[in-house]
Amino acid sequence: MKTVAELNEIARRVRKNALKGIHSAGSGHPGGSLSVTDILVALYFNEMNVDPTNPRMEGRDRLVLSKGHACPALYATLAERGYFPPEEMLTFRHLGTRLQGHPNMMVCPGVEMSTGSLGQGFAAAVGMANAGRIDGDKSKVYAITGDGELQEGIIWEAAMTAAKYKLDNLIAIVDWNNLQIDGRVDDVCQVSPIDKKFEAFGWKAIMCDGHDMQSLLDAVDEAKKTVGQPTVIVAKTFKGNGVSFMKDVAGWHGKAPNDEQLAQAIEELGGDE
Repeated sequence: MKTVAELNEIARRVRKNALKGIHSAGSGHPGGSLSVTDILVALYFNEMNVDPTNPRMEGRDRLVLSKGHACPALYATLAERGYFPPEEMLTFRHLGTRLQGHPNMMVCPGVEMSTGSLGQGFAAAVGMANAGRIDGDKSKVYAITGDGELQEGIIWEAAMTAAKYKLDNLIAIVDWNNLQIDGRVDDVCQVSPIDKKFEAFGWKAIMCDGHDMQSLLDAVDEAKKTVGQPTVIVAKTFKGNGVSFMKDVAGWHGKAPNDEQLAQAIEELGGDE
């Protein structure tokens, strides 16, 4: 178990390495990667039962990044956890890399589901949780979605299924940064109130601050204790969090920083060691 200070330090490194990977590729999605970083770090370093030396370990917890375009944060987190060297982040989106533009379970260790087509990863996570229920597996399945992703109908079909089978081994986390490629989420197609909508579908809903490690840990611990229904954690975040010129700016949904912008971002994140 890590302290909150240790988790925050890991998240700082993850943000830097994610941005370096996107810069190296000349393309990618920095905004949503920076908003989801703290969630990923809290899960992989304090909550999930995983073994980087044995990525397919029986009985492991599973995480599905349904908002697959935010994979730079996932890759950088997996690298920090020991699945592969952090230096490999510089191969992001390069020809022949394991770190493709969206997660590929066939080539990248630690990736449980290939995602990118929005909503489908969430549905796959529901299927994993239901399979675990049938098999008597006591592990947990975590599904991370974007709030704009909740505009996909498959999300709600899967949510109904999860409630029908009382999948208390499933914990969904919504990265609620209220921005998508076309602007404010609720201006494009309103999804709020997210917690009340999931509750209407038979889920337990927990609200938390997605950039406060203790708030995240407390929310996950509460979710783990839920019996008889799936749980969603609605984590309030900011797109581009940690970098002043990216924070809460829709334009940083899907473009790479240039040399000068990367240097400023790295400096704001504490500089290179």
